Amino acid sequence: MKKQSANRKYNFPDADLYLLCVEKLKQAHSEKALFKQYGYEIQRMKTFKDKVDRFGQLPNDDELVGDQMLTTEKKYTAAENLKTAIRSVMTRVAMKYSNRSGRYRKFGTAKMGDMTDAQLIFCGRRVVRVSRQQIDFLADVGLNEKVLKRVTDACSAFENAVNIQQDKVSERDISVERRTDLGNQIYDELIMLCNIGKDIWAESNRAKYDNYVLYESNNDQKIARKEKEKKEK
Repeated sequence: MKKQSANRKYNFPDADLYLLCVEKLKQAHSEKALFKQYGYEIQRMKTFKDKVDRFGQLPNDDELVGDQMLTTEKKYTAAENLKTAIRSVMTRVAMKYSNRSGRYRKFGTAKMGDMTDAQLIFCGRRVVRVSRQQIDFLADVGLNEKVLKRVTDACSAFENAVNIQQDKVSERDISVERRTDLGNQIYDELIMLCNIGKDIWAESNRAKYDNYVLYESNNDQKIARKEKEKKEK
């Protein structure tokens, strides 16, 4: 059974989650003696920080999409190279036979521009196979092993480019899942830490209480930071 993809528990950017965790951990560490009264030991803070640091090192989606786009561009280039090599063969075949003949149709290159990646790979292989069956009849129009090697090499290069692109798609899926899982873990821990912090200062210090208040939107966070900066000036 396919594993269900995890959903993010927080509705703000990963970068904001990272900064929130760093900020709240720093605050909690300065008050570690008070947190210890709740059983939240310094070792737990260190474990939390390690996860936050690991989260900050994970590649973001822009990096992964960029890598995927590069491999896709290379795949398109390889596809065009293969099509060009196939057309070089088919031009020779058309010179020998009518492009409406059964011999021409046997190569299976009709609507090559609409083929899927898999269909284009099979087309390239078929062109080489059928060409070799008729190579003696097509020698006078310049069809030889050198021409067919161009198709074979282009077909191999395209298949390799397709595999690399598919690997990048899979890597992105895995990385997104890994980042979501770790993000959810540190978000849950952040909630726990902030709840303790608020409980510590709920009745004695409003400013310190506010240090542990989380804002659920990016805009709310920006407003809160601006207010805090005003107070500090």
